[in-house]
Amino acid sequence: MIPTPHITAKKDDFAKTVLMPGDPKRSNYIAKNFLSDAKLVNDVRGIQGYTGLYKGKKVSVMASGMGMPSMGIYSYELFNFYNVDNIIRVGSAGATSEKVKVHDIVIGQKAFTKSSFAKCFGLSEDFEALATKSLVDRVVKLCKEKKLNVLAGNIFSSDVFYGEESLFSYFKDNDILAVEMEAAALYMNAFKANKNALTICTISDSLITGESLSAKDRQESFDEMIYLALDLAISL
Repeated sequence: MIPTPHITAKKDDFAKTVLMPGDPKRSNYIAKNFLSDAKLVNDVRGIQGYTGLYKGKKVSVMASGMGMPSMGIYSYELFNFYNVDNIIRVGSAGATSEKVKVHDIVIGQKAFTKSSFAKCFGLSEDFEALATKSLVDRVVKLCKEKKLNVLAGNIFSSDVFYGEESLFSYFKDNDILAVEMEAAALYMNAFKANKNALTICTISDSLITGESLSAKDRQESFDEMIYLALDLAISL
């Protein structure tokens, strides 16, 4: 079914690996500043998708929108209709552990959630939403080579942006490093489609200390993460 209800791209418009920030403006920013010969391949509902070259290799970037329902739609269509093999979510997250500081990069090996997404998607409510191990191993190796401050572990995909403080005991009991809003849905889609998925997040603020990055610092930290994700993408 191409085009899909949410993507108007042609069959071969996407690369095998797609980076997915939440914000469409981030998608545009990545395409314009990191890719050469970038072409707009989707703009339905303002969800911008581009395909271009990074170090001579074909890579795509498309926004996911905010939250698991939105990520669920776009990643599903990319995996199942556009034959994308790998989706790398790149975004921001809030630290929920003293182990994590602002500017750090967190690799989401497992995404906990209290969402009903799994049940509605035909999976058990206690389904373990896991990143693809080979992608985790590759990105951790890249981080060591780049000497980046990175932690790999558990993250939490929330249905709400406000109110996570009520879950602090849950975060501690499950050794959750950071909270974001999309990874669990991405991992569930990858599992069902037998494809690969990974979440890389920059810590933009801390629910522990109240510290947060300025707009300038967020941009610089985001750029570091994007280079990491793109180098991972062309290694696949």
